[in-house]
Formats: sequence, C-alpha cells, structure tokens
Amino acid sequence: MRSLQDCSFRDGASNMAVDSAILAAVARGDQPPTLRLYGWDPFCLSLGYGQRTRDVDLDALAARGWDLVRRPTGGKAILHGDELTYSLCLPLDHALAGVDIVESYRRISVGLLRALETLGLDADAPRQDERMRGADLGPICFEMPSHYEISVKGRKLIGSAQLRRKGAMLQHGTLPLNGDLARICGVLRFESEASRTAQKRNVREWTLTLAEAAGKSVRWTEAASAFEQGFASAFDLEMRPGQLSPVESNRVEQLIAERFGNRAWTHKR
Repeated sequence: MRSLQDCSFRDGASNMAVDSAILAAVARGDQPPTLRLYGWDPFCLSLGYGQRTRDVDLDALAARGWDLVRRPTGGKAILHGDELTYSLCLPLDHALAGVDIVESYRRISVGLLRALETLGLDADAPRQDERMRGADLGPICFEMPSHYEISVKGRKLIGSAQLRRKGAMLQHGTLPLNGDLARICGVLRFESEASRTAQKRNVREWTLTLAEAAGKSVRWTEAASAFEQGFASAFDLEMRPGQLSPVESNRVEQLIAERFGNRAWTHKR
C-alpha cells in the first residue's frame, strides 16, 4: 500500500482536492491502494456534500480567519484544526472495500483500533444504535457515532465518511489531537444562544480528543506513525512511502479551480 504522510499541512480546498485526485488515480488503476495522513492550515470548517451553507455563520468564520470547504463525502459540519486526518482510497475489488458500506466500515475500523492500541488506548467501534438512524441531530457531525466509528468510554474519538465512485472507494476521517471541540459552535447558526450553549455542552459530553483519552499530548507525527503501523499490522500490509504523481498533482490544481476552491460550488446549497 502506498503511504503518504503529508506533513506540509494544506488549506481545505487543497486537502479535498488531493483526496479526490488520489481516488481518481486509484480508480483508473494508475496508483495502488493509498493511505494518506494529513493536517489543515488554516483551520477549516468542512460541510458534508449535501449540507446547507446557511448552517454557517460566514461572518464569524471570516472573523476567525478560518476556511470553508465542501467535502465530497456526506455528513454534517466538522471543524478541522488540531487533528490528524486520514484518507484511504481503495479499488472496489479490494478486501476492505468489496463489501457493503457498513461492513467496509467495520473492516477498516480494525486498522483504526490497532492504531490507537499502538498509542496505548483501549477503544471500541460499536455498531450504530438503530434508534438513531435517520435522526436529525443538527448541523454538527458529533452527537452519536455512526456505524463502527471509534469511541472511548462511549465518547466519539474518530469520525469517518465514505464515498464510492467509478470503481473505487474513498474513506476519510478525523482524529482530534487536542483543543476545545465545541469551538465549532461559534461558527454555526442556531435558533438561539440557549441552543448554541446546549450544543456546546453536547459536543463536550459526547466527544473527546486524543489528549483527553490518552491523558497526555500526542504529536501529529507520532499519531501518523501509529496509523501506518496500525493498518500494516491489522491487514498484513507493506507500507511503501510515496508521493503524488505529476498526473495527480495536475488534477489537484484543476479540482481546486473548478470545485473545492470555487465559491459557487462551495455555496451551491
């Protein structure tokens, strides 16, 4: 498996463009299955593909100097900053992808759990409570884990989303390293300040950072190495360090201009 540790953190449009360019290359068979590990600079609010832009307080976002991007995957808003993000691109005939979506989440969760074990954490990946399916839980991607997302003592630690397109699969997700996860509430719209306060309380109750879970700070490079080790160990893979090909790099620039860096596309809903 190709492994890309993208240590030079990118803005939101660039990050989503890189994930999409890798997905296309893997789908064509030009590149092998790829695990990418990356970060964000500046902070960025990402919306799910179908989420309404009116969920965002654009003035508050601008005042903080934070980016806005629309992900190619679904779900609700996520604030990216003090975190490690992973993306996994696989052809659909791969053992981790050639099953239904829920089962692929379960299989991939084994690698994520093994990574956290490497960091000394005891985590689990429960199947989603069926009572929560289809519930409208507001604009933030946090309240309840989806199928096989990673939790520690009932609090969500790693959230993931998946996309299947033209013979390949992209799954990407976030591991918050530190910071106040309720900061996201400051750049979203709520019916009232009381509702905003309640959402902040829920975020802090239902989620946690790696620093909180581990009882210590963990560097990005340490977490990235643990992800590589976890996936290699869980699935008996040889991780081969790589980089974007010229074709992928060119496609990244096109995707930034046409889609992820294009205001019309970001604000289309």
